[in-house]
Amino acid sequence: MSLSSGWRPAVAAAFALSCLSVAPASADVVVQISKSSQRMSVSVNGQPRYTWPVSTGRSGYGTPSGVFHPQMMARRWFSKKYYNSPMPHSIFFYHGFAIHGTTELRRLGGPASHGCVRLHPSNAATLYALVERNGRGNTRIEIY
Repeated sequence: MSLSSGWRPAVAAAFALSCLSVAPASADVVVQISKSSQRMSVSVNGQPRYTWPVSTGRSGYGTPSGVFHPQMMARRWFSKKYYNSPMPHSIFFYHGFAIHGTTELRRLGGPASHGCVRLHPSNAATLYALVERNGRGNTRIEIY
């Protein structure tokens, strides 16, 4: 190929294809949280992946309902409002409300929190990794 025959477009096309081949795959992650059943279901690209017990807000401390997207994520977080309580693998979705791990395992499956959505620590780590891998923008949190 001579310099005058368009080597620049060929190089640009090769570069674009190489970028596409190393870009991480993204998927639609949907997290559905039922306050009435105290369960979380997680699907990826419409395929059910996980179902876990959770604890949402107890009486006087409601968990917000609606559709949200992760706003901030933190592997290690401690509540500044509630006695420096540990909140491992936090996925913040609305102001100070987050999905996070808990040590209060016996309370899972019933309302117990100050409004956050609590999960078993290993489930929180799994969800955190899934959202981190697929991106906050590709994740929807539905609470009803």
